Parts: sequence; C-alpha cells; structure tokens
Amino acid sequence: MPRVIEIAQAMTDFEALVEAAAAGEEIVVADNGVPQARPVPAISAGERRKPSGAMQITDIADDFDETDEAVIRGFEGSE
Repeated sequence: MPRVIEIAQAMTDFEALVEAAAAGEEIVVADNGVPQARPVPAISAGERRKPSGAMQITDIADDFDETDEAVIRGFEGSE
C-alpha cells in the first residue's frame, strides 16, 4: 500500500520523498486526503548508442543527394 502524505508535509520533506521515490517506494501526495500526484523514479537514459560501422562507410560523395530529374518524374508519375 502506498504511503499517502499531505502537500504541506511533502513540501517540508521534499528531499526525503524524492530519495524514497527514487528507491522505488510508492508515495501519493494528497490535498485534504484527495490524491493529487504520485512521484516516481526517473527513467535512466542509459548508455548512449554507438554506431556499429556495419556498412563501413567512410566517405560520402559531394553529389550523393542529387537525383536525376527523370527518376523524380518517375516517382511522381509524370513520366
């Protein structure tokens, strides 16, 4: 069962509540006994992904994003 704490007390004990939530304790912040919020642990982003280099691309041609007009017309159905 979650620990229910009133807003005024939560403001006083904020640091302790953050630590408890980060440790996985379920806490509900209430206003006159009515639940208003539930602090939860932040999701860790983890380690950044690193490109594998599977395609071994080391150079990109200066004109790599240029497309022949005939190809564009073909995709647009104008040819």
